[in-house]
Amino acid sequence: MPETHSEMSLLIRNLTEVASSKRASAAAELFRQGRDLAKSAASKWFADADLAGCFTLDSSGFPEATVGVAVEPVTFESIRSANGLPHLAEVPPDQDAAEFELHFPGGVRLDILTTRQAGGPGAISRHLQKFGESIQQVELLAEDVDRATEILRSHFAIAPIYPATRPGADGTRVNFFLVPGSDGKKVLVEFVERR
Repeated sequence: MPETHSEMSLLIRNLTEVASSKRASAAAELFRQGRDLAKSAASKWFADADLAGCFTLDSSGFPEATVGVAVEPVTFESIRSANGLPHLAEVPPDQDAAEFELHFPGGVRLDILTTRQAGGPGAISRHLQKFGESIQQVELLAEDVDRATEILRSHFAIAPIYPATRPGADGTRVNFFLVPGSDGKKVLVEFVERR
């Protein structure tokens, strides 16, 4: 985690830089921080062979991750413009979000998220109101969200936020878990199953 909110703000602002090296460096640091948050909350889960079998694991034995960064709408557009106008994800209409992915060398993946209704009741809007622009979630790539959710519930007594897997962006299937990290703060972990 950055030591201050201003350090997080600087990393996010650097995603709008003209110099691709600055954007890549900021993205790598955001990705590292988000992945570290998820590891602190979830690494013990993947010692369970049944659960690990539900995920696409990287070389360290942890699931492939994408770090979700929540930003204000104006920042969202600036980041998108600086990075070549990547594809906007198709987000289900009941979810108050707009998003796109950024990919950088070394497996660095960010999901840039914003609200459609600033100050509204949606999850991204609530996050922005409470925490400002910052890491909002960490997505873990699952091969079977339903089975992974059931194993997490039965083996670790961790309940999902939603009682059933729901549609996510671009035809994915998702569920979310709010779990304590090593510093005692909650970490939002999203299991994502691609179409």
